[in-house]
Amino acid sequence: MENAPLIMAIKGDSGPRKVGHTEHRNSVPWWREVADTGRVDDQMIGYARKAFGWTGDVAVSAGPRGALGQIWRVDTGGRSFALKELFTEPKGPIEPELDFVRRATAAGVKVPLAHPDRDGNYLVESGKWLRLYDWVDLRPVDLTPPETPRRLGELFARLHRCAPPMTGAEVHPWYRTVPAQEEWTALLPAAGSFDGLADIPLLSALVTAPKPEELILCHRDLHPENVLEDPTGELVVIDWDNIGPATPAREIAQALFDWYCDPEPDLTSMRAMYKAYVDAGGSGRLTSTADFTMLVAVRLNFLLLQSRIALDPETEPQHREWAEREVEEAQRILPTPRHFTDVLRALR
Repeated sequence: MENAPLIMAIKGDSGPRKVGHTEHRNSVPWWREVADTGRVDDQMIGYARKAFGWTGDVAVSAGPRGALGQIWRVDTGGRSFALKELFTEPKGPIEPELDFVRRATAAGVKVPLAHPDRDGNYLVESGKWLRLYDWVDLRPVDLTPPETPRRLGELFARLHRCAPPMTGAEVHPWYRTVPAQEEWTALLPAAGSFDGLADIPLLSALVTAPKPEELILCHRDLHPENVLEDPTGELVVIDWDNIGPATPAREIAQALFDWYCDPEPDLTSMRAMYKAYVDAGGSGRLTSTADFTMLVAVRLNFLLLQSRIALDPETEPQHREWAEREVEEAQRILPTPRHFTDVLRALR
């Protein structure tokens, strides 16, 4: 979840997108089997050269990584690309993502251009899973200007206005359920404790199933590493791999905390962002603590996953170091039930 001073267009994440996917070849956790992400895989680059038709010199350097993916900058033929290497096999079709990106672009949302391979595929298997995009120099959004909450609220409203309905679609458990208490208990002997541990049962009790009729297609990952500024100051949305059904209220609730709670809520900025969202036609309305379900589920599931990676003795060192940093941040920004009450009161 950490930002670099200057970030290219696409960062790593899960990537569950593939037409005609196959089951993962084994059950070994990805963090034990992938190579050192700081080193260029010559075989992977050779495959990408053939798949995308690169000729002449190809210069490759490491870019940022995410929880489940690594970005490589590729300079060839006078152009720069972001080659995205996924650590895990995609689990679903890519067409919904491409359609949503087209809708968003038509609605005025700026996104990086994706490139198919020579056969027209937008996701390439090479023993690893690859995506290719234009390289775009991006920087974190400056939260200090008073107009930033308004700009964010208007952007998220635009995304929700153009999103297709997904009435009755199945929502992945990652976004609607939380780990059982025994899963946390099993970690304690090795992980120790942290100040927010007592809040986990209270947070878990707030989680409810979404109303099927309210579901639309959502980005579901609109945190500050995935909404960035280009050199002209325009907002750019990246990392569309996690799209899927969610209610607009739950996505905007999650976004409020992703942007303006570290570790305490900035109620003034949240109020301005939510007002701009509503005024711009965003359909989500925060009315109860149940609207924070997706936020709670994602935060707790992510914290548990990264804790397991950090504590697994067979984890590759680079993945352990990354996970340890993520665990520290996830603990710091874990919301409390009081935060939700305060935010709901401020938004009335």
